[in-house]
Order: sequence, then structure tokens, then C-alpha cells
Amino acid sequence: MIDFQKIIQDIHASMSNIEVRGKIASYIPELAFIDKKKLGIHLIDQEGNNYFTGDSKEAFSIQSISKVLSLAMAFPIMGDNLWKRVDVEPSGDPFNHLSLLELENGIPRNPLINAGALVIADILVSNLENPKEDFLNYVRNIANDQTINFDKKIAYSEKETGFKNYAAANLLKSYGNIKNKVDDVLDFYFHQCSLQMSCKQLVNAFYIFMNKGMCQLNKSYLTVKQTKRINAIMLTCGFYDEAGEFAFEVGLPGKSGVGGGIVALLPNKFCVTTWSPGLNQKGNSKLGMLALEQLTTKTGLSIF
Repeated sequence: MIDFQKIIQDIHASMSNIEVRGKIASYIPELAFIDKKKLGIHLIDQEGNNYFTGDSKEAFSIQSISKVLSLAMAFPIMGDNLWKRVDVEPSGDPFNHLSLLELENGIPRNPLINAGALVIADILVSNLENPKEDFLNYVRNIANDQTINFDKKIAYSEKETGFKNYAAANLLKSYGNIKNKVDDVLDFYFHQCSLQMSCKQLVNAFYIFMNKGMCQLNKSYLTVKQTKRINAIMLTCGFYDEAGEFAFEVGLPGKSGVGGGIVALLPNKFCVTTWSPGLNQKGNSKLGMLALEQLTTKTGLSIF
């Protein structure tokens, strides 16, 4: 039997003295104040056993990790018609590049780059009565945690500085792939990305992707087929132009965010979250990537 607690504690201890921890995502001003020394790890297995260490209970801005959650909410609403508006191919580009969007007539490469997530946001704005509140309640329900909330300061900070997102949304609008007012879609998107969650809360929310679409309360949110599709997109697109490196080093479906969080999972086995705010040159958590590589190496557990 694998001793997950000892393994993650050993990983955490091995990183405590690492000096080069990457750079904080200061282009969102509110994120610049985070302590670079923070490091948390939380893992939940199929039976619901929890293993954690470090700063795993401290909430942070999940940023692009939220794109998986909005996708999970939109997929059952749209069904396979969703893929008429957004593709499922890796972009090979950073998360906020726009060159492919114009080249491919306003159809984003996948739903996990910013342009793709904006299309998903537009779908939710079109189909939800109270988009921000309904999305927040969805996340709270799948995580079974009513304390999860938006960070209004982060949302405002992104609204004030998210010029490339404004450009992407307007470009999508010009191709007819944004149906609502651009400002309404961006307001939803900035709030979505501002969700504050801890490593513990994230593994609880992402449990559905490890457990065939069912949360820990045995309520189904996705079909097995839908869960398979989302996990596949996480594997191939969850780390932008470092997706291949993550698959090579870690070997799990996952998703990163510029707040320093990474969620990864092995279907029917475990879900794990790391948080370390320092980012590498590709915009992914430097120590988080290293910690997850050590986890799959030490346990021998990956999809390969």
C-alpha cells in the first residue's frame, strides 16, 4: 500500500531549501503581493482519504484552473455542439496569444486557452439566469463547500489590466463567436478566474474528474464520456506550450493557473493539488511541476 502522506511530506521537505522558485505573476497587480515561499500539497484518493502538507489550507487565486470548471458546467448544457464553437487541439502557444485565432476564423484551438475560455464564458452567460452566482454555486456544490468565493480585488485588478483578454473577446465577437455583450462576458470571465480556493478545496472540486463525473456525495455532474473528454483536454492542453513537458515529466491530466496552483489526477486513483506561487518561464508553477514529477516517480502511478 502506498503511503501518500509520507511521500508528499518528503517532497515538501525536499523543496523547503530551494532558493530559485520562479517569478510571481505580477502582471495581475493583486497577485504580486503573494509570498513566494508558500508551498502546499493536498491529495485525495478514490476512497476519500485526505493527505496534506504545508500551506494546503490557505486559499489562493486559482486563475486558469477555473477554465476546467466552467467547461464542465457548459458541456452538459451544450453537449457535443460545444465543439462547433471551440476546438480540442493543443495550441502550442502561450495562453494569451491571438495569432491562431485570426488564422482559424475565430474558432479557438481549445477551451483552456484564454480565447477558448472566453467562448465558454459566453455560453454560460447565454444559458444561466445569474451567471456569476450560478457558476459560484456550481463550484461550491461539486466541492461540497459553501465557503468558496470570488476575490473581488483580483477580479477588479484583472478588469483594469486584462487588455489582451479585451482584444481576444472583441476579435471573437468580430467572427460571431461571442454572442453576448463583450463587457458582460469579460465580467463573468474575470470573476471566474478570481475564485479563491485552497489545495484542499480544489481536490474536492476536481474529484468529479477522477471519479467518472460524480462528486463525493455521489451526485453525477458529468457522464463518463464527458469526463473522459475533459480529462483528455487537460492532458493535451492544460499547460499551454508546456503541455508536452508536463505529460512527459508527470504523466497525468492536469491544469495550471498563474496564481501558482496545479491540479492533476489519475482516474479512479487520486486527485492532487500543489500550490507554489513562483512561476517558470512558461507561466506554470516551478515547484508545483517538480513536486508532481516526484509524486508520480515515487508512487509509480501515472496514466502511462
